[in-house]
Amino acid sequence: MDILQSLDKNKMPKHIAIIMDGNGRWAKEQGQDRLYGHYEGVRSVRDIVDACGELGISYLTLYAFSTENWNRPKEEVDALMELLVNTIRKEADELMKNNVRMHVIGDFKSLPAICQKELSEAMDMMANNTGLNLVLALSYSSRWEIVDAAKKMVADALAGKLKQEDIDDKVFHNYLNTASFPDPELMIRTSGEYRISNYLLYQLAYAELYFTPVHWPAFRRQNLYEAILNYQQRERRFGKTSEQIQTNTTQHV
Repeated sequence: MDILQSLDKNKMPKHIAIIMDGNGRWAKEQGQDRLYGHYEGVRSVRDIVDACGELGISYLTLYAFSTENWNRPKEEVDALMELLVNTIRKEADELMKNNVRMHVIGDFKSLPAICQKELSEAMDMMANNTGLNLVLALSYSSRWEIVDAAKKMVADALAGKLKQEDIDDKVFHNYLNTASFPDPELMIRTSGEYRISNYLLYQLAYAELYFTPVHWPAFRRQNLYEAILNYQQRERRFGKTSEQIQTNTTQHV
């Protein structure tokens, strides 16, 4: 049976986060340089964005470039920034046509000026779209985000806008880059690594984690369907017992 037909449309995750790993390793297996893997990885982005839109997924967050990635060889970083600009230019109209709304999380001001310009223009163009929310994590790391949130909270506290006794999970969440997004229910990492790699550490507290050996340039919608099917087969308890979950489910039927 086709995996797509096996999916329960009533149990779709609202928010999927992906660590797109393995571009360089995939390219090496093809006898190519690392940049070839990054360029081919764009094909996977396009396919997964389209698939999420068709499935009715509300949010898709892609770990596109971490703060640690700035430490890679300069020629690779420069090529990645160029690829980002060219991809936004080429894909913006198609994303617009598909009613996708784009967002960026991360240290936006650390990106090259041309990247900031292209991203800002694309986000402005798609600001009124109501379909899939595509969130790009660029120059992002979770530790950076948490420290940034703490700095903003301290500034508001010193300005008399925030009191210590008012701080709780919801207040802290409002200072994160992801304040306007729900937490991911499903996190996918490609290429066989079993790490979160400084990605959405606060937001992934209760997410289901799915790891696949498939490198990102080879990851397509069928692989996405497999991840979602695996997610749907899990019992999400949020600290409760199985009996409590089953009782609550029965009461709501």
